Amino acid sequence: MRPRRCALPWPFANTSGKADREPLSLDCCRMKNDPSLLVIAGEVSGDMHAASLLHAIKSITPGVKCFGVGGDRLREEGAEILYHASDMAALGFAEVIPKLSFFRRVFRNLAREAAERRPDAVLLVDYPGFNLRFAEHAHKLGLKVIYYICPQVWAWHRSRIPKMAEVIDRLIAIFPFEPDVFAQTGLRVDYVGHPLVDEAARIDPVGARDIPWQSDARIALLPGSRRQEILRILPSFCRAAQIIAKTRPEADFIVAAPSDGVAEVVKSCLARFKAPRFAVVVGRTRHVLRSASAALVASGTATLEAALMKCPMVVSYKVAPLNYFFLSRLVSTPHIGMVNIVAGARICPELVQNEATPQALARHLMPLIDDSAARRQMILAFEGFAARLGPSGSHERAARIVLDEIG
Repeated sequence: MRPRRCALPWPFANTSGKADREPLSLDCCRMKNDPSLLVIAGEVSGDMHAASLLHAIKSITPGVKCFGVGGDRLREEGAEILYHASDMAALGFAEVIPKLSFFRRVFRNLAREAAERRPDAVLLVDYPGFNLRFAEHAHKLGLKVIYYICPQVWAWHRSRIPKMAEVIDRLIAIFPFEPDVFAQTGLRVDYVGHPLVDEAARIDPVGARDIPWQSDARIALLPGSRRQEILRILPSFCRAAQIIAKTRPEADFIVAAPSDGVAEVVKSCLARFKAPRFAVVVGRTRHVLRSASAALVASGTATLEAALMKCPMVVSYKVAPLNYFFLSRLVSTPHIGMVNIVAGARICPELVQNEATPQALARHLMPLIDDSAARRQMILAFEGFAARLGPSGSHERAARIVLDEIG
């Protein structure tokens, strides 16, 4: 009897200009023994997404082996970590240059591992500065290249698009507008939906009750996950908190840290600031956001998490002046916060670089703490936000695509 087909339903379909292949089949699970993947997830968020994807892959094909770059989450899923994601974090030209020799050494060693081990595919997760270069090298080695979580070439550096189409065999996209970016390139692109939809749905509101808030004026601070990012953004958040505390002395503030390593960086920064009350909560970002009155959030995926938790926010970002000089000339979108990009409108205030003063952050956040027209309007804009990011099951869909490619 022929196997039952499990093709991806609309809108989770191949959108390339190439002829469609056969739909994904349960035959994709019947492959040679112990297929292997070289995975490169060079950031905390990439490690989390890669780990969830690997978990989904192993739930279908338990024998898959994985090695490469990742963090604690990937290691927990059984991956062999050659380089830890915490050592790979760098943002922009100013932070990459001092670590250039390290990145070159990592690249050479990973290239050697790829050539010697000949994995069934190279699975690259976000982290475009490194991964797009490695994709080109892996392509030259004759290895299959799968890219999960599309680099934001639709926002900046669109010149990369033709090269991506040359060196990537399959691109797994998490935003609904991304396939159109590659529509004329011939690159096979599959939109699977955003993994945060599943993760947000699993949050139990009851679980937020033990977050150590001490008042009803609850302000979450999310300064990012990279060390330099935190050291640049968190001081302004803390000074804004001090300004708010003068008007609202009962207010308390919790910094949400995704890992113990990030928490240590946060605590070293907080040590320089006296009252108001600061606490650090590790590994429970969504519970913090679910129970907070409002939040100051560094631009990025965290803004989507806040929207899914229906937490009103002010979006902010700061980079090194040299980085900002170049990035401000490359960015082609009217918004920098993912929440606003997905919404297609500025539903949350954005304060970037020199605009992100403590005074401005406090001024924009204050109306969002208590019941107000601005707060109600923002929460209303968050209604149905999950639907913009696709239905549940994104990791399972992505897993079957990967298995289809290495089968």
